[in-house]
Formats: sequence, structure tokens, C-alpha cells
Amino acid sequence: MALTLSGSGITSANIVDGTIVNADVNDVAASKLTGALPAIDGSSLTGTGKVLQVVSGNFTSIASTSSTSWQDSGLSVNITPSSTSSKILVLSSTNLGTALGGAYGGHMRLTRDGSAINVGDAVGSRVQATGSSYSDTYNYQVFNISTSFVDSPATASAVTYKIQIRAGWTNSAVLLNYSGHDGNAAHSGRYPSVLTLMEIGA
Repeated sequence: MALTLSGSGITSANIVDGTIVNADVNDVAASKLTGALPAIDGSSLTGTGKVLQVVSGNFTSIASTSSTSWQDSGLSVNITPSSTSSKILVLSSTNLGTALGGAYGGHMRLTRDGSAINVGDAVGSRVQATGSSYSDTYNYQVFNISTSFVDSPATASAVTYKIQIRAGWTNSAVLLNYSGHDGNAAHSGRYPSVLTLMEIGA
């Protein structure tokens, strides 16, 4: 025998226990989801590959060094992973300039808690770096070095990522966010360097 409903339709009072739960709703068309919907808490999502948090540092000042030892550039970002299995996607954009009279420029590298990451292999006396501003032709060039790297810190404690710089030659210097021709003119510029960290759930 067919069941016929009349009046205002089915309400929670028509449900046996008076409460509509997930089991009472078999399927809901997307067109029925209107009005103000509740915000989704990302921490409740499941599965791999979800972005758990994003932190970023934007360094707009300038820095330089003529040292051939690694120096902190001033660009540093901290992150505390929510799990030891999380991955950290490290994105960086660094502007390295060559100095007046120091055309050889220098290098930059990424570090995590003082240890170099995403650098080249150790071969002889070659510098293990993430990128460089090497030029033997012009003194005033600026090189944008953009990198991406998936790191596995294997910790749920705070970790610090930095960009370090060093000169590439004993008589050269490396400049961060400006060039050796730093005059108050239209052909001179100042630039930002950015370090962004994204925690990816494993």
C-alpha cells in the first residue's frame, strides 16, 4: 500500500527518535545546499596530501656579505608540524645581486635547524648551494632564484628554516635584495625575498 504524506511534510517530529541523523539522510542534491553553510575545519579532513598550515616570511630589507662562510641572511621562518609524519613543502624566492667590482657574486642555500637542505652534491671544493648569482661579465646583475623542496623533518617540535648566503670568491660579495649599482635612480631597484612553508599531512 502506498504511503501518502500531506500537510507541511516530514519534520524531525516525524522521525521515530525526534532527531535527524546522518543515517536518516541517504542523499542530498547539491542544489538543496543553499544559504549560509557552516565553515569546514581543516583539522577534521582525512586522507593524505591535505594542507594543514601555511607560514611565510617576507624579507624586504637588504643584506650582504663578502665572507666565504655561510651567513644568516635575515630571512627565517618557524613552523611546528602537527605530526612526525608530516611533510613540509618549502618554497623560496630569493633575489641575489652582484657587487660593484665583485662580479663573481655568491651563493644561497636553505637550512633546517642549521643543517643544509636541497643543495647539490659534495664534489671536491665546490660549494654545496641551492642557487647562486655567479657572473663574470657584469657587476650589477640581480638573479632571482626560486626553489621548491619537500622536506621530511620527522618531528612534531618547532623547526626553523632559513636562507643563508655567502660570497663565491674571496674578492667578491653577494647582495640580497639589491644590486651593486645601488644609486637613487630609476635603474636601481630593491626587491623582496620570500620563504613559505606548507605542512602537508601524510
